[in-house]
Amino acid sequence: MKTYGYIRVSSMDQNEDRQLFSMQELRIPKAQLFTDKQSGKDFERPAYKALVKKLKEGDLLFIKSIDRLGRNYEEIQQQWRLLTKEKGIDIAVLDMPLLDTRNGKDLMGTFIADLVLQILSFVAQSERENIRKRQSEGIAAAKARGVLFGRPGIRAPDNFEQLVRLWEGGVLTFDEAILQAGLKQATFYNRLREYRQGIKKTGL
Repeated sequence: MKTYGYIRVSSMDQNEDRQLFSMQELRIPKAQLFTDKQSGKDFERPAYKALVKKLKEGDLLFIKSIDRLGRNYEEIQQQWRLLTKEKGIDIAVLDMPLLDTRNGKDLMGTFIADLVLQILSFVAQSERENIRKRQSEGIAAAKARGVLFGRPGIRAPDNFEQLVRLWEGGVLTFDEAILQAGLKQATFYNRLREYRQGIKKTGL
């Protein structure tokens, strides 16, 4: 039997030290610790997939909390069955002692563990959905305040109007106008559209 640990944080800039410290207290060898820095929306994670390939019947897997395993209700249930039934390993969730398949292997113990798993995986998905909702609401509020998202647009040069008139008058070719404006063709057209819309609004 080998003992493994699985650690997950949602992004590269999040800190996994709390989970790592818990695994080190259990004296899990470094080679048997698997860490993903990725969203828990699904199980397409490189370290997790590598871990599942390593697991053999009778092995023991530690995770800090059920949301570190994942945040998708149905997929958590599926993975739990895959690991405990098909792979035949034990799982211990450190923050929830009732979710330790080494204990209570009788019918009542299994029923309690399954019930707790369903509740916690439901909570994990609900929290993920709440996070997404808060992010959407935050973005909407920021846009309402005039906050711009994405890369800033490239401004037209100060002499853009003059270049447009020289091009429209046949003094400059289109390629010469783009070159002198220092813009790519698509950007030139975008600034040209804005320029013409501005003329229409002012009635010039």
